[in-house]
Amino acid sequence: MEVLLALLVLAMLGRGLLSDAMSTPLLQSWTTVFISIVIQAMPFVALGTLLSAAIAVFVPPAFFSRALPKHPALAVPAAGLAGGILPGCECASVPVAGALVRRGVTPGAALAFLLSAPAINPVVMVSTYVAFPNQPSMVAARFGASLLVAVIMGWLWVRLGRSDWLRQPRHHDHAGQNKWLAFAAAARHDMTQAGGYLAIGAFAAATLNVTVPAEWLRAVSGNPVLSVLALAALAVVLSICSEADAFVAASLTQFSLTSRLVFLVVGPMVDLKLFAMQVGAFGRGFALRFAPATLVVAVLVAVGTGALLW
Repeated sequence: MEVLLALLVLAMLGRGLLSDAMSTPLLQSWTTVFISIVIQAMPFVALGTLLSAAIAVFVPPAFFSRALPKHPALAVPAAGLAGGILPGCECASVPVAGALVRRGVTPGAALAFLLSAPAINPVVMVSTYVAFPNQPSMVAARFGASLLVAVIMGWLWVRLGRSDWLRQPRHHDHAGQNKWLAFAAAARHDMTQAGGYLAIGAFAAATLNVTVPAEWLRAVSGNPVLSVLALAALAVVLSICSEADAFVAASLTQFSLTSRLVFLVVGPMVDLKLFAMQVGAFGRGFALRFAPATLVVAVLVAVGTGALLW
């Protein structure tokens, strides 16, 4: 609180300088891009975090294990599709995936759910449609590519994964707590994290749009390979909540639809925030193997999908 008060005092004392700075065209453009991204994305972030908290608190994790087929090869695509009914980002999918593993669900199915839930849930699909109003094919492309990546990674784990690579997640639930207090705490936690990452993503996108020389962006965006690699790397570094990343992608108008699809497919599955959560839930050895493999598969599938559609 003292830091916040000090910043307010400094802002009041320096309001003249701030006013002069805000009058520059460059900063005005930056502010316009930043605010437009945040305002467009915040309703979806709020809805996603509220629904995610409700499911985490009120829906028993055992429900998912009972609903999945017992055969691993069938459980993987079923779990991938089930991810489409869980609104929320990685903050919700990682704990649920850990609960599935604890309750005996084949790890390949749990991992397919982990990857698909933040990528194809209804809130993400609606936000993508709103962000790309003139490109409805982006919604179908994102859904299909993301689901395919989740299923491929689940099957790869069934075929190649080893039990000693996956640490059993520690138990954590809301037993013994007042449900509504637990819901409020979960929603507050998710909103704080999602809002923070949204602000970081909007800051980076606005800065990229107004400070990077246009000829640099044209050079990168004009090269199919470089544009794909650049936006894949950007998705990993920014770690934007999946309910908001479509608005950041839509603002990157210099890049092709395929490159932006790579950004949208990679981000919810392989970013720094998710990597850290995977380390905490399943161990460093798992994350060091699973994240790079997911990145490669996500880029290849997104590029292939873009090549077919556009």
